[in-house]
Amino acid sequence: MPDLPSEPSLQQLRRQARDFQRAVRAGDQDALAEVASRHPGGHTGPASTFSLSAAQLVVARRYEFASWPRLRRYVEVIERYSRFPERMAPAGPAGEFLQLACLTYSDDEPGRWARARQILAAHPGISRESVPAAAAAADLPGLTALLDRDPAAACRPGGPFRCEPLFYLAYTRHDPQIGCGAVLAAARLLLDRGADPNAGYLWHGLPTPFTLLTGAFGEGELGPARQPRHPHSLALARLLLQAGADPNDGQALYNRMFEPGNDHLELLLEFGLGSGDGGPWKARLGDALDSPGQLVRGQLRWAITHGLAERVRLLTQHGVDIVSPFADGVSPVARALTTGHPDIARYLIGQGAPEPELRPGQRLVAAALAADEAAVAGLAAAHGGLVAAVRRRRPALAVWAAAHGQPGSVELLVRLGFDVNAKGRFDAPASDPWQTALHVAAMEGNLELARTLLALGADPDVRDRRFGSTPLGWARYFGQDQLVGLLAPVTAPEEADPGPEPPGAAKG
Repeated sequence: MPDLPSEPSLQQLRRQARDFQRAVRAGDQDALAEVASRHPGGHTGPASTFSLSAAQLVVARRYEFASWPRLRRYVEVIERYSRFPERMAPAGPAGEFLQLACLTYSDDEPGRWARARQILAAHPGISRESVPAAAAAADLPGLTALLDRDPAAACRPGGPFRCEPLFYLAYTRHDPQIGCGAVLAAARLLLDRGADPNAGYLWHGLPTPFTLLTGAFGEGELGPARQPRHPHSLALARLLLQAGADPNDGQALYNRMFEPGNDHLELLLEFGLGSGDGGPWKARLGDALDSPGQLVRGQLRWAITHGLAERVRLLTQHGVDIVSPFADGVSPVARALTTGHPDIARYLIGQGAPEPELRPGQRLVAAALAADEAAVAGLAAAHGGLVAAVRRRRPALAVWAAAHGQPGSVELLVRLGFDVNAKGRFDAPASDPWQTALHVAAMEGNLELARTLLALGADPDVRDRRFGSTPLGWARYFGQDQLVGLLAPVTAPEEADPGPEPPGAAKG
């Protein structure tokens, strides 16, 4: 994704170009150096003749665009489709109902949907007065009457999110009791009247669109309780795909990749996920979006890394490349081995992927994550200083082992000198100092792992870096009562530790 300023605008970029032109004409050495590095052939004339179009080209290349027109077109798309759900001011009962009824990917939680139901019960007429409200409520008679009076309203952005009516139908979560027949009938009516099956918006201006399919499939970083699927997710998604929705939906794939279910992938693959040109959003946003091939390879990489064996099989059976290295140069089989999934590695090799030549450090990581003490001992004996070198490169390896619920691996790593209180990431094999292994056990409710960690010297009073909470706070937040019972007696008294605040759910 181009590293543009937050909430970019053409006015902002034009100002940058003018400022840069003035800097060059004034002889600013940094500006002249940037001209030399970014402008084709540099600028050969006097600095005083440096043109605005030349400055615009340098600014475009600063943000990795080949030309100013390409940058301008991209920013025009960002400005047109950006939405900031938390900034929307609802107008009247219909607007308030819609704002509360739909997933916003900001502060989603069931209480909002309950309040939306209350508003609709108190103001039942809003679905006969507002096309977006009628769509969200799947009120077919009300929607039909409104569209008969104003046919263009089927495609007209409106409501608090300035989106098409079909958006509200796809994103609403206020009433799971609305029948599938009513939802599909309302969706068909809108599509028959011209609604765009690829409609969507850019959440906070980020370049991965939240489409109708994204809304139908639901979920995300806050999980299925706070960001559930549409009650009729697969039926609605199938209807949208039949109507022409492009299956290469990066945000839908991202939101659903955290849980092991694959029904969304099966449906998208049926309609051509991984093939084609990427649809209208790819045409609008260009290289800011992954290609269809990159999307499915990204799904393969995540599935391998997180041990989602059934997803790996599904993608492999649909012809996703299991041979070529990923962007980081690591092959799929090597990725499986070095993230603790030898079963997936064996499957991939059986499907034709080559067996990799791992470096000693990679072999040590693979052996430790597999809790293979003999292999670890042999590697340590054959390569003096290898364990210390791996500890320096992967200081939080125990956090990753904990994320996979492997007490034996954690024990082995601690015996090898890895810090049981090191902070790392549970969602990726990286050393960003987020939380400890005990935080992970508390979140997952893994009682055996938590007991193992405490016995190994894990400190229950350590607070994670992002939310400032102890493992006990995490256990409380995630409703892990057994872990609360284990950790409360060994955690120092706290004035207040409600647990971690949920992270944002947009693709990062």
